[in-house]
Amino acid sequence: MILAAGEVSPGLLGFVVVALIGLALYILIKSMNKQISKIQVPREGEAEGETRDDEKAKK
Repeated sequence: MILAAGEVSPGLLGFVVVALIGLALYILIKSMNKQISKIQVPREGEAEGETRDDEKAKK
């Protein structure tokens, strides 16, 4: 059976490949969000070891 160029489709294999890529992307994004939520960002001033009380005491 010979098909014309316009009649060719990716079929089941193409769908499975795209679905697996989508699933992998979903898992990676979920994992990235989990790792990013673990990061503790210091507030302004805490990075240098100073607190608001220390700044008031200096004045």
